[in-house]
Amino acid sequence: MHDGSKKNGLKTVLSGNVLMLGVVSFFTDISSEMIYPLLPVFFTGLVSVSSAAIYIGLMEGVAESVSSLLKIWSGRLSDATGKRKPVVLFGYGVSTVARPLMALAMAGWHVIAFRFLDRVGKGIRTSARDALISDSADIRVRGLAFSFHRAMDHAGAVIGPVLATGILYAFLGHGLWSREDALASPEEIRALRWLFGIALIPGLAAMAALLGKVKEIPQKNNSPAVGTLTDCPSLRLPKRFYLYLASVTVFTLGNSSDLFLIFFARTRFHLGMGHVIGLWVLLHISKIVFSVPGGMLSDRWGRRPAIVTGWGVYILVYAGMAFLSELWCLWGLLALYGLYYGLTEGAERALVADYVPCEYRGRAYGLYHGAVGLAALPASFLFGVFWAELGPRIAFMTGAGLAAVATGMMVVFLSGKQKI
Repeated sequence: MHDGSKKNGLKTVLSGNVLMLGVVSFFTDISSEMIYPLLPVFFTGLVSVSSAAIYIGLMEGVAESVSSLLKIWSGRLSDATGKRKPVVLFGYGVSTVARPLMALAMAGWHVIAFRFLDRVGKGIRTSARDALISDSADIRVRGLAFSFHRAMDHAGAVIGPVLATGILYAFLGHGLWSREDALASPEEIRALRWLFGIALIPGLAAMAALLGKVKEIPQKNNSPAVGTLTDCPSLRLPKRFYLYLASVTVFTLGNSSDLFLIFFARTRFHLGMGHVIGLWVLLHISKIVFSVPGGMLSDRWGRRPAIVTGWGVYILVYAGMAFLSELWCLWGLLALYGLYYGLTEGAERALVADYVPCEYRGRAYGLYHGAVGLAALPASFLFGVFWAELGPRIAFMTGAGLAAVATGMMVVFLSGKQKI
């Protein structure tokens, strides 16, 4: 890419819809991450520690699977109507209202229900939002555009827990940093309820940014997909897209919720909420550091090599977690884990747009997010069951093994020489 093209591409990423949708995700994740990493702690004040792993797996699996079905529907809706923004706006609105309701939870199933409602909003907005980003970005910087969006998302995921630390310290003082066991105390539960209610404020800021600055983009097929359709029947997408989708689905079957990493830290080392938040912040700082370089690498090096490398990092991290014995090793693995996200998050979304023409991308993103979300139900639920019945080592090694199978599928079925 010539210098002038690079400058124009960067200007596209750092202005207009791509920038403002990044701002929306920034504030949304501040709100979400004030709550999300602390849910394992919240569960231990409502259910027994032995049941918490199963509750976490059920919560994440059910919520993400229902969310995924809505992603399929909402993607088709945005294609059919030619309007992305109203779908995006409604989805963010549902989550903004639902998230702070977690403060009212009095039982484990209440947490699952409120998390479910939050994910309904995510399911409604995600496919249309990703299609709007791809419509707004030049193909030469599409990987960078998606990675910038993910970086803004992760930046919010750093600020949210930092704000949560300050709020919780006001309630708990030095008790924020130490615990003698894995159970949440009544004081911790009370402080968490206040925190969850306050999380409404950044959610409202996200809605204001979305209402005021994000613009609808007329859909035109002016950036053809990479080596795919000469004609694209309304019920058929490229074969290469479906092979890619199969690889991602198998990988997701081994990709359980990141909450299990926090739950492992809490139960294995009896960490206080301050240390739990610190681990979560480290993970998201690592994601920020690697997100934009990872997206640029996928634009220059290719989407598939970036994804394969990222999946290899995932295998290494999960295999390492299976044999972890020292706290400092956990910190190191979480820092490395961000490299997996940086190499894959933007590249995976950009590869969908590379394979599919723009007038079908809402539907394609719906299928992509739908497959990932549906696979999340058995992934997280079975991980929780394996954890409860066989221990965390078997659970983590199972995840690493499925990721290895998916990596092999990506290498074999989507190589440049493979005829489809």
